[in-house]
Amino acid sequence: MLIYLIKRILLLAPVFLAVSAIIFLILHLIPGDPVDNLLKVGSSAAKRAEIEARYGLDRPLVVQYGIWLGNVLQGDLGTSIVTRRPVSQLIGQTLPHSLQLGGLALLLSSVVGVLLGVLAARARDRWPDRLVMGGVLLGSTLPSFWIGLILILVFSVQLGWFPVSGARGWSSLVLPVITIGLGGVALVARVTRVAMIDTAGRDFVLLLHAKGLPPGRILWRHVLRHAMIPVVTILALRIGWILGGAVTVEYVFARPGLGTTLIKALNQHDYPVVQACLLMLAIAVMLGTLLGDIIQALMDPRVREAIT
Repeated sequence: MLIYLIKRILLLAPVFLAVSAIIFLILHLIPGDPVDNLLKVGSSAAKRAEIEARYGLDRPLVVQYGIWLGNVLQGDLGTSIVTRRPVSQLIGQTLPHSLQLGGLALLLSSVVGVLLGVLAARARDRWPDRLVMGGVLLGSTLPSFWIGLILILVFSVQLGWFPVSGARGWSSLVLPVITIGLGGVALVARVTRVAMIDTAGRDFVLLLHAKGLPPGRILWRHVLRHAMIPVVTILALRIGWILGGAVTVEYVFARPGLGTTLIKALNQHDYPVVQACLLMLAIAVMLGTLLGDIIQALMDPRVREAIT
């Protein structure tokens, strides 16, 4: 198991290099220039050249990427071109808000999704199953930002139950968490239902029924336990995607998180901030994938046998 873990961690290195190169190149090839936000109207070409030299923007892209990657590996994310503050300081202020929002959304997806999946599997081809699967289909197709706007209109504007925006207290988390978590609920419920139905038809489950074990005990202690293997993998993969999905939702609810920082930096073409935000999201996806593989290996003896 230790050797497997070391191999999986080492495999992340080339993925990290590839992702960092893609983020850097795409960002520098899109139209726009951060220097425009620093120049006054009517500034001379010499002033532009001075600012570009100050931030190293006059060097070839390969050289810029090498310098940036070397600094990142040393823990230095650079300095914001627009605000002139250390990027690590900006990330440190906004990342906790995103982690809080993403963690609660993941918890909502896990608990509600598994319960709905179990309900649908137990009532297979009956009206509760059709009702759950219909809701799952609806929840997985609606855009998150549209759901957020509807929730704001109903529960904030009309009913006044929750604040429209900001991050003032736990009440401000309710609507954003529901907005992000609904997509995860739909995915987890669908995977849980399929896994439960597949596991319930296996030979060891029929043997447990033949031994006279109570159906409830078979369901919760044996069927659900085996069905959770693909569900846990999906949930681990959702860690990165939830943080990525929080970008638009945070902007809709005006939360001071990583998403709001990223969108603001994109509008200003603030390269160091955008690169750091995108890199944080990519690392979250990679760590989620690694965590999913490890949990699957711990839960499934077949996987442990294959890697030993």
